[in-house]
Amino acid sequence: MNTLVKLEIKRTLRNKKFMFFTVLYPSALYLLIAGGAKTSETIGDTHLSLPVLFMVSMASFGALTAVLMGNSERIAKEREKGWVRQLRLTSLPGRGYVAAKIASAAVVTLPSIIVVFLVAVMVKGVRLDAAWQWIALTVAIWAGSIVFAALGVAIGYLATGDAVRPITMIIYFGLSVLGGLWMPTATFPQWLQNIADWMPTHAYAGLGQAIELGNAPHTKDIALLAVYLVLFAGAAAWLYRKDTRKA
Repeated sequence: MNTLVKLEIKRTLRNKKFMFFTVLYPSALYLLIAGGAKTSETIGDTHLSLPVLFMVSMASFGALTAVLMGNSERIAKEREKGWVRQLRLTSLPGRGYVAAKIASAAVVTLPSIIVVFLVAVMVKGVRLDAAWQWIALTVAIWAGSIVFAALGVAIGYLATGDAVRPITMIIYFGLSVLGGLWMPTATFPQWLQNIADWMPTHAYAGLGQAIELGNAPHTKDIALLAVYLVLFAGAAAWLYRKDTRKA
């Protein structure tokens, strides 16, 4: 499995288009949204300024892009080309293939997170009260991305090569908007806020926002992400077994 993880990482890093959208695109969006905002003005009841709030949102968005878009499209194409069928002829167990996909996707999220942080610090002068917050933010956003890596695997086994991109894009943008990664959910109508509160992306962004305020992540956010991880990983495993029976 370690060999497969290394191979997946190398393949991803060689894909210049993918690396642009996962590393540079979130930083560009951050500058577009927070470029003219002042660090002294807070957003709603978050007690965070827009540059600080969107630093976590765009870092989370970049991680989401890396694990969701990369996994789903790559797996769907590998199924069509017969690569997955060839791997089944080796000693690699099915859970090893799924785990390798999730692990390799999680590794490539780090550059997108770090670049957004660097842009926020160097361009917008974002500062946090303690050094531990930067480490905690990186770990929280990276660990939380595993939830969406599992979702990407599930979509890759659900959709065909032709249909995977539109399906992934709908889910990708839907989760990003409803989860408050592009705009604070406080600006939503109340009925939409009630829906957003249960979105995995809302809980995902909530991890970092709590740390930015110097607090521990909320138990509800951690529990919600854990439930979604079980659901997405379970769906990925079930769809993998279903695809194996078809083969």
